[in-house]
Amino acid sequence: MSEGAQLTHTESAKRYDVFHTDCPARDVVDHVTSRWGIWVLISLRSNDLRFYELRDSIHGMSEKMLSQTLRALVKDGLVRREVEPTTPPQVTYGLTEFGQSVGEPLRDLFDRITQWLPPRDT
Repeated sequence: MSEGAQLTHTESAKRYDVFHTDCPARDVVDHVTSRWGIWVLISLRSNDLRFYELRDSIHGMSEKMLSQTLRALVKDGLVRREVEPTTPPQVTYGLTEFGQSVGEPLRDLFDRITQWLPPRDT
């Protein structure tokens, strides 16, 4: 008999196969690793931000792309959107517990890259 865990049919049926095109987890992976998704998650790592604060923290990102990225990350359950009923409405974005968990390895990756790069010439 081989060593290691044996999965029953029930256990294996509950797993996601991100390599399959119909897997819902694949969409979440695509949103997190998209050109802008990773920057939104990293920008929200420390505190909640309003839309324009978030836009200003990510240079080169248009309002349209920020809106689309936030919409996808909110739908995936990674980012929460809080609307204060003021005129005009104030919208604040922050990471959910799921978003914090997913964002942690991204922050580690970001920190490692910036630590290992040679100093910038200014």
